[in-house]
Amino acid sequence: MADLQRIVDELAARLGRPLLLEDRMQRVVAYSEQNGAMDVVRRDSILRRHTTPEVRQWLREAGVHDAAGPLRTPGAPHLGLLPRLCVPVRHADGLLGFMWFIDSEPAMTGDQIAEAGAAAPGLALALFHESLASGLASHRELEAVTGLLLGEREAATQLIEAGAFPQGRPVTVLVARPSAAEPDEALRLALERGLLTLRRRLSGHHPLHLVRYDHAVLLTAGPPVSADELHLAMPVPVTVGVGRSRPALTAAAESYREARHAAEVAARVPGLGRTAEWARLGVYRMLTHLPDQELHPGLEGLLADAQHLPLLETLETYLDLAGSASATSRALRLHRTSLYYRLQRVEELARTDLKDGGERLALHLSLKLARLSGRYLPKDS
Repeated sequence: MADLQRIVDELAARLGRPLLLEDRMQRVVAYSEQNGAMDVVRRDSILRRHTTPEVRQWLREAGVHDAAGPLRTPGAPHLGLLPRLCVPVRHADGLLGFMWFIDSEPAMTGDQIAEAGAAAPGLALALFHESLASGLASHRELEAVTGLLLGEREAATQLIEAGAFPQGRPVTVLVARPSAAEPDEALRLALERGLLTLRRRLSGHHPLHLVRYDHAVLLTAGPPVSADELHLAMPVPVTVGVGRSRPALTAAAESYREARHAAEVAARVPGLGRTAEWARLGVYRMLTHLPDQELHPGLEGLLADAQHLPLLETLETYLDLAGSASATSRALRLHRTSLYYRLQRVEELARTDLKDGGERLALHLSLKLARLSGRYLPKDS
């Protein structure tokens, strides 16, 4: 409720006129300071927390339940009702409530109406989040999930006791990282909208969620949820990391660390695809903990010159295929003579010996680390 009240107060202050927010049953949810025009209906709504049946019927006939955007409604002197601007609050085409502004003394301008309409999605998310709190106030759920991902055991107890997560069920964490370069408020709202829609669909998994600055987090109970569900729900492109399941909610922070790590690797190494599971990351599970300066010294010159990219791609494929010349020739559709020429050039330029197992290991790990840091961008990515 704190988020709703904050949004209502801030919007009313920006528009310079009072605002009242109702749910879809026209019960009062929040209202700002009433320092403007006031009528009998507004006063009674605040005092009684709902409007009378006669007023609700009048407004329904004015079309507020069917409106897709801001709608001006006429006054009704016999009901003590001044003209109003109604802004329906919807989420995924479902009506969640109404914003009401008294539209007189003076009437609202076009810019004010546009700003009120633009605020509706944020209020919709806050209202929808409230409805999914499973007996736990939404701001308390947010605090509890935040604490849970920091490893606070009492946060797990709070969520279980509130009925938000079943006791004794395993937990799996998925992390979604948006593909957009710079996160902003619009992107955060898009992530929140996707997660809330998914929570409705996955109610049997007792989902919990959190949106952070540059990623979104989904926690589910029971058998792991397919990452495809998260991709489908998101209105923006994301890469998804999946942590390993843990036997109890108290260990969710461990699954979260793995999921976040996997999502970062998937974002840095496009060749892995849109989804990366921690359990299947292989060598990348270790490499993200290493500084990208720790590369084989002979690779620095090759990485610095774009014309050497074919040599690096040939070397990586050769090392990926355990040094098999025949397999590398087939994979690259390259004549064996050309392959040997390229490998010889690598040895000369990198001042290395591919017959040395230690050198091959150092080169191989360095290429993977260079992928993670973005210094090596092969065509397959």
